[in-house]
Amino acid sequence: MTQTHPATERPAKRSRWNATDLGLIAVFAALVAGSALVAAIPVGGLGVPITLQTLAVMLTGLALGPGRAFAAVGLYTLLGLAGLPIFSGGRSGLGILAGPSAGYIIAFPLAAAAVGWLAALIIRRTLKYRGVLLFAAAMVTSIVVIHGLGVLGMMLNAKLDWSKAFLADLAFYPGDIIKNVLAVTVALALHKAFPDLLVRRVRPLGAAPSGLQSSMQKTSEQPSPDQQ
Repeated sequence: MTQTHPATERPAKRSRWNATDLGLIAVFAALVAGSALVAAIPVGGLGVPITLQTLAVMLTGLALGPGRAFAAVGLYTLLGLAGLPIFSGGRSGLGILAGPSAGYIIAFPLAAAAVGWLAALIIRRTLKYRGVLLFAAAMVTSIVVIHGLGVLGMMLNAKLDWSKAFLADLAFYPGDIIKNVLAVTVALALHKAFPDLLVRRVRPLGAAPSGLQSSMQKTSEQPSPDQQ
């Protein structure tokens, strides 16, 4: 009689980021950069336009989680500050930090990390109302991080008082609601197609994939020729 030994319970060790993670970081950094190339809608006289960048930033966080999202959007931000024309309107360089949109630029990687952290909690702990909760997470992040730092940037660089900067920032809220709805819709589709995209699961050493385990279990339940 042969004796089978169950697979050990010790999880397989893996590095924090593998080649797939680095590829995702690069792809989403390119996505954020590409969103800046879409024609922007100018708002007021401060030179802070409505763009699709916040859509790409929120989607990056909702899809990748805090660490990889921060790396992806941070990479985009650093490349733009280094001189690549990948900010809205083809702008680039450190001079952007002296403009009224500086707060929004600085907020992007922070917002991606924040909404990514909230999304990871929601995906791990909930099954119902995920879409509503993810949208709430995106809106809270937008209001607190992006709009908060955006208002601060206009106060510092455009020399506006708080009330005027807040009123100037209000023009971005309707667009952000629509963009967050789109970001959540795409993120839910990604998580449905790739369940391990955000919450990565590590199988025990020696354990087969779930589909293979099911097939092996059915085979073991069938009687062998000697048992018939």
